[in-house]
Amino acid sequence: MITQQPTMSTGTPPENKEDNVAMTLIEHLVELRGRLVKASLGVLLGLIVGVYLVTGPPHLVDIIITTFAPINPNYAPVQSVGTTETFTSYMSTALTVGFIIGMPAIVYQLLAFIVPGLTNKERRLIYLSLPFVTAFFLSGIVFGWFITVPTAIKFLIGFSDSQFIQNQPSLSDFLGTITSLLLINGVVFELPIIIYMLAFLGVVSAPQLSSFRRFAIVIVVIAAAVITPTGDPINLMLLAIPMYLLYEVGVIMARFVPKRD
Repeated sequence: MITQQPTMSTGTPPENKEDNVAMTLIEHLVELRGRLVKASLGVLLGLIVGVYLVTGPPHLVDIIITTFAPINPNYAPVQSVGTTETFTSYMSTALTVGFIIGMPAIVYQLLAFIVPGLTNKERRLIYLSLPFVTAFFLSGIVFGWFITVPTAIKFLIGFSDSQFIQNQPSLSDFLGTITSLLLINGVVFELPIIIYMLAFLGVVSAPQLSSFRRFAIVIVVIAAAVITPTGDPINLMLLAIPMYLLYEVGVIMARFVPKRD
């Protein structure tokens, strides 16, 4: 009597499984590329607006100079010492405007890439948080414009009152410092929203954040020292104090997170 040999399972061979995993990874990379392209389009549209603002009737660069640079009737407050410095400085300022205008698109595409792994309730929270993300970011820009930048520039340019030193910064350095401070303030003001979202997702909790307060102070000071473009103590303080206060706001907001099932 001839017995039939047991047949092997017709499941996916190991090599095919590896190919499927590789294809899944490639699909994620393709999706990430698409998200980055869409976010870049948002920045590009903002860049077009920025180019108009710096070269058109508003003359944004002139507004920045007259607002923050010390005006001296004897000479121009800012100088351009390189052949391409004026052009590159204008374009850098326009690009900063592009990032500011395109920030909602950047945040949306970033969250859209993460959202598929979340529940419907978590998805809704992230989408509802987008207006608040934009509002907090713009609040940081406004805070930097009226508080951080004037104080920082006044300290840095007026640090020495020597009659042998003429305070006339280069255009690229002056605009670069101001735009960096504005962007950093905008990003820092996102901290409460980030903390609330992490608490909602269950990554952190209000009691944990409260017990972590002493370490948060140290981390905030170190982070402020790292991201401050000038490195002076005044700018560090102007960034560290609001950052810690925003951390406390985030702790308070985390207390109102609904309890997870």
